[in-house]
Amino acid sequence: MDVIGSIHEMQSLSDSLRQQGKRIAFVPTMGFLHDGHLSLMREAKKHADILVTSIFVNPAQFGPNEDLDAYPRAMESDLAKSRDAGVDVVFTPTSDQIYPEGYETYVQLETLPNHLCGLSRPVFFKGITTVVTKLFHIVKPHVAVFGEKDFQQLAIIRRMVKDLNMDIEIIGGTLIREADGLAMSSRNAYLSDDERTEALRLSQSLSKAREMITAGETQAAAIKAMTETHLSGCPDMTIDYISLCDPETLDEVETVTSPTLMALAVMLGKTRLIDNTVLVPQ
Repeated sequence: MDVIGSIHEMQSLSDSLRQQGKRIAFVPTMGFLHDGHLSLMREAKKHADILVTSIFVNPAQFGPNEDLDAYPRAMESDLAKSRDAGVDVVFTPTSDQIYPEGYETYVQLETLPNHLCGLSRPVFFKGITTVVTKLFHIVKPHVAVFGEKDFQQLAIIRRMVKDLNMDIEIIGGTLIREADGLAMSSRNAYLSDDERTEALRLSQSLSKAREMITAGETQAAAIKAMTETHLSGCPDMTIDYISLCDPETLDEVETVTSPTLMALAVMLGKTRLIDNTVLVPQ
């Protein structure tokens, strides 16, 4: 496995691989890898000859009061896990390479970011679309895999790639959960033991919503009311949003008549947690 820190070296390698007729798959990450990330890597390997992953904590997607400095980092462990997952190249640029002095160019969508997480994190998706665009130009992949846990991010990347005619196939990787149902996230490391238990209220709410759908409930308001009651049972949990929306446009729906994204975001203590499922009416 090669570890490359230079943009020029990464671009040169990608050019060479393409000239050899190799198909490149790419999984961008911010490191502190867990089984969710590794599942994306395993999926990506099915679609290409060479697997590249990046480890870069992107400052452009963090707001002024968010956890950039505290974001967990574990480079040596990440490299070992990447090697075990069959990664061929790990790209590890520095912030001053990605955003050199005088940097002023950003990529921004008009509508999709104005839903869900984008409402409370206004700079978040501009930072993601910008860094992903730059990484695509550097790694030059044929296919890239993003997790369905970050469903809005996946929808935005798909729209960006389509709108900008990027010749890259975007694949969604299945959301991976802990044995007790908690969605895997690097931020789970922030949780105390008590918070870790309370965090299960998110996946429990999604399970209860699926049960309601199976029983014939179709009104979004009823499902949201159940969810608000369940999440509010934890006094340390603050709800950011409970959304039932169209999986493509992310527009809210009043009635579940077709596959509908149910997405949740909360603050548990100082930790932001998200989770989602697709509700399929009977």
